[in-house]
Amino acid sequence: MATLRRLRETPRHLLVCEKSNFGHDKSRHRHLVETHYHNYRVSFLIPECGILSKELKNLVMETGPYYFVKNLPLHELISQEFINTFVKKGSCCALTYNTNIDEDNTVALLPNGKLILSLDKDTYEESGLQGHPSQYSGRKIMKFSMEESVMMSYFSNYQIQEHQPKVSLSTVRDLQCPVLQSGELGGTPEMSCSALELFDWLGAIFSNASLNNEPNNFISTYCCPQPSTVVAKAYLCTVTGFILPEKIRLLLDQLCHYFDEPKLAPWVTLSVQGFADSPVSWRENEHGFRKGGEHLYNFVIFNNQDYWLQMAVGANDDCPP
Repeated sequence: MATLRRLRETPRHLLVCEKSNFGHDKSRHRHLVETHYHNYRVSFLIPECGILSKELKNLVMETGPYYFVKNLPLHELISQEFINTFVKKGSCCALTYNTNIDEDNTVALLPNGKLILSLDKDTYEESGLQGHPSQYSGRKIMKFSMEESVMMSYFSNYQIQEHQPKVSLSTVRDLQCPVLQSGELGGTPEMSCSALELFDWLGAIFSNASLNNEPNNFISTYCCPQPSTVVAKAYLCTVTGFILPEKIRLLLDQLCHYFDEPKLAPWVTLSVQGFADSPVSWRENEHGFRKGGEHLYNFVIFNNQDYWLQMAVGANDDCPP
């Protein structure tokens, strides 16, 4: 009964919200993006927008490619040739694919060249690891993200496939949006919604959930928080794949410039989700799956260059940085 009760419990998470301005010297926005390494989905929402600008569309279409390498021995990643070819020449990320972080052996290569191993007890004892590289021979499909096409030729002796991120573009009409004030992170009764209310609302939008709160809807009774306003149309873009932090930073920079010219929209959002089974979330902070595996962040970019930053992880992870 205790096990059944735990399964019925709503998964808990840690959510950190902060506000700043992109022009501040101590703004952390670039650092937080650049140290969240393993990203599988990026979404942005622009209210009062029906057509994406050429600059934004080009960035969206240039987020790939990434590569699958099947049956790759782990010792390949610590060979001097691999280090000279990829690690020393720029950003290279890798992550084992189709593994469960709480059950299987999982490996992640970080852009700074560090190799993170998340091993089960038997594998750890057999490997004899003492914090040093090992010729561990576990073989899993590895997913890489690298800008150079040399990846295909380097791993030509293995089963390697090039993939492009999946891009979804859509226009949402008559969308009910929360009213936000950049200086009021906690919201103001009858005047503006809070960062937490916006966070829940975005989850519903990106999940394509109904927001009508109809009595005969047995899937979702959620509705837009109040106060709210209805926008005639909003542009929603989602990119799914293996996406480098540098690509996300460029996208964030471009969204910051969205308000260089007057716009009807008072704010736009950029949301990023990490791989649920990555062994790390930010930097080298250990990450586990438990009931959800979430590690994600969201920017709310206001037309005065203020921003809200929301970072969320599972309750058993370390607090976001």
